[in-house]
Amino acid sequence: MKKTKRAVSNAVFAGVTIVLVIIAAIGFALYFTKPTTTSIPTTSTSSITVTSTITSTTTSVTTSVATQTATQTTTQTVTQTSTTTLTRPITVNASGAFYNGQVITFLYTAQFECTPPATTFFPNAVNQSKVAMGCEVGAGNISAFPKGAAPVFVLVPAFAGLSIFGVTKLGATPQGFPTFTYNNVTYTILTQCGAALTETACPDHMSLIYSPAFTVVEQYLGIKNGVFGLPEGVLPTPAHDHLVTFATNTSIPWYIVVVLVFDPNIFPNPITGQCQAVVPSNVSNPTENCLNNIQALENAMTTYDNAVAVANANNPIWQALGKPGLEVVVPGVSSPSQLLNATNSNMVLYFSDPAVYPYPI
Repeated sequence: MKKTKRAVSNAVFAGVTIVLVIIAAIGFALYFTKPTTTSIPTTSTSSITVTSTITSTTTSVTTSVATQTATQTTTQTVTQTSTTTLTRPITVNASGAFYNGQVITFLYTAQFECTPPATTFFPNAVNQSKVAMGCEVGAGNISAFPKGAAPVFVLVPAFAGLSIFGVTKLGATPQGFPTFTYNNVTYTILTQCGAALTETACPDHMSLIYSPAFTVVEQYLGIKNGVFGLPEGVLPTPAHDHLVTFATNTSIPWYIVVVLVFDPNIFPNPITGQCQAVVPSNVSNPTENCLNNIQALENAMTTYDNAVAVANANNPIWQALGKPGLEVVVPGVSSPSQLLNATNSNMVLYFSDPAVYPYPI
């Protein structure tokens, strides 16, 4: 059966207005260090350019003492504009991923599969399951996945709030990337896959998914009947990165394990795989758990960092989910020892993941 995509309107929530203050956008820093991996044959190349602007106000105070004290205050506004280019992978039906600190390639070979249907886990979500083609995040059954399926960890920059869903009225860029604001600077968070139904969405991905966690966030915001004309708890697949534990030249089934990242300091750059310290942290090395390898993910699951509270103070996702203090939250998984057998969705993708660099050098 051919699977179709459903469009999502940018209309504001019916009866509810969410006011988001979006202070100018700045591209998430890209180092563009030349990788040591081998490139793969070019079949298609295109690029996405993100233009970002910073406006800052500085105040200087000069005091001189003579017969009386005089204080002079000068305010200066400085605007800086930078342009960042994120180049798509050089093969059709491909994206990037992280493995053992490297940036590698996903080569998609078949349409996604959601098994068993969402109604198996959420019997009352009949409409949701129909609209989202049976795809859900919140529960899973490892025995229902195809033989030989392996976990792929989907890293969602949850610290970026509602902009992860790719809607410009919620703070996303026109290209489908999320944004994150700290200290009056707004960063564009480049990801290996932009949000669904945008120009940066990855191939063979589900367009809409259902999650009871989405319902929790909607209800926290006072939304009782869903948004964008969708059933309650159904939203576009958010922008995300990928993390795997091995590489293979053979296409196999991979079941999705969703990881909510609440610490921007450990969210990797999609081009270099490196992390940048964006917010203050009580951890001696704020980027130590940079999520480009499985060990870092395991460590981040038990790392309490005050950067999380700093970064998410105005984030309704973090607030609705109980303000977790950990750098990452893997729904349904309570300890790192469970991670490799974790199942918190019913979604399966088909791809090979050769350890070659996916972007033009």
